[in-house]
Amino acid sequence: MTFKVDFKVRDYECDLQGIVNNSVYFNYLEHARHEFLYAYGIDFAQLAKDKINLVVMRSEMDYKHSLLPGDEFYVAVEPQRISRLKFAFKQTVIRKNDEKVMLNALVIGTSVNEKGRPFLPEQIDNVFKTTT
Repeated sequence: MTFKVDFKVRDYECDLQGIVNNSVYFNYLEHARHEFLYAYGIDFAQLAKDKINLVVMRSEMDYKHSLLPGDEFYVAVEPQRISRLKFAFKQTVIRKNDEKVMLNALVIGTSVNEKGRPFLPEQIDNVFKTTT
């Protein structure tokens, strides 16, 4: 199952080279993950209020090509179950006009309770059961 979120590069996201700054891709990926969760009825902000914190444990990014100001693109999100307590999001940034892959990423996470101990709440566990 692949989930997609549309974006358009804003001028202020670009650096002096005229391309999207590498750090901005983290924002694109994070927003797409949050939208994915929201589509499954999971509100990231509400989880935090409930003292359930989703945390990134590892991020891997393979930059393929640079996005430019005004480029329209989407971030594809594919959830993956890693283990009993870990999940991953395979994410791809794809430029719309030619379907060119701009970036491949793998973001691995878990959730922690108010004591900082890893656990997977039922609503997160269910998302990764139904999507894998």
